[in-house]
Amino acid sequence: MKRNIFLFVVLSVSIIILFGLNLMTGSVHIPLSDIWTILAGSFTGKESWRFIIWDSRLPQALTAMLCGSSLAVCGLMLQTAFRNPLAGPDVFGISSGASLGVALVMLLLGGTVETSLFTASGFLAILIVAFAGAILVTAFILFLSSVVRNSVLLLIVGIMVGYVASSAVTLLNFFSSEDGVKGYIVWGMGNFGGVSMSHIPLFAFLCLAGIIASFLLVKPLNILLLGPQYAESLGISTRRIRNILLVVVGILTAVTTAFCGPISFIGLAVPHVARLLFRTENHQKLLPGTLLVGTVIALLCNLICFLPGESGVFPLNAVTPLIGAPIIIYVIMKRH
Repeated sequence: MKRNIFLFVVLSVSIIILFGLNLMTGSVHIPLSDIWTILAGSFTGKESWRFIIWDSRLPQALTAMLCGSSLAVCGLMLQTAFRNPLAGPDVFGISSGASLGVALVMLLLGGTVETSLFTASGFLAILIVAFAGAILVTAFILFLSSVVRNSVLLLIVGIMVGYVASSAVTLLNFFSSEDGVKGYIVWGMGNFGGVSMSHIPLFAFLCLAGIIASFLLVKPLNILLLGPQYAESLGISTRRIRNILLVVVGILTAVTTAFCGPISFIGLAVPHVARLLFRTENHQKLLPGTLLVGTVIALLCNLICFLPGESGVFPLNAVTPLIGAPIIIYVIMKRH
């Protein structure tokens, strides 16, 4: 018990420290005292510094926290429900569905979505089609879950859906223009800086709603650990819980992918880090622990991206595998 309290305190303090470092790190050096006065609303110095903090670094740090925690929770729920350590939002093809939607708009439709009801372009168009693509794949997997009762087979179907989506994206890239391919590749690298301060309330509301829904599933997830037969004997419908879980995961993945691009490895690796730290499978402790670890790792990855300073910024998906891949290799070797 004391160990868990200590870990929660350490992770919370780490989040505060990393959040401050994210506000301080960038091509323009802004002293911590000035950052504090900017956030407090009493800053009287350079207007450009106020713009950098409020319109760039602060929303980026908040986005990293929300995205990291959301993807980590998604990975934990999928790994528990499907009893597979390699289950994750990107493995299920949900991220690939969002990527396919964005590819259709950027590579085929010229960045504009036109319907009889509305016309959208730029960031709004990408947001709409990424969300729609992820939700459609989730709905397809949800439909198959009523036909395929085996969790492992359903996981394999999700992987195949991801391969089909990736194949379609490859064909669109082949026939697209150079500018379209470049824009899509940049989006596919992932970026916590794509959410402006005006979009933060909507992004935060959707992420927090999904996270709260995941906490309501703690008891069913603990029962699923004992096996589907035991869960059914207690009156728990495993198929119903799995369907609800897929909806929550689909919405969270759709939101994070639409706003930030396809972020790799966080949803897959973070639950394993939380299990190693907390040494428990009880989701009453593991779920909040995974949420905090996901926040820490996302803030750390975002900080590493900005370490080059004036020389540029690393792509996010070039950093996340450096942390996630060794963890997955360790877990596989340990299980073997």
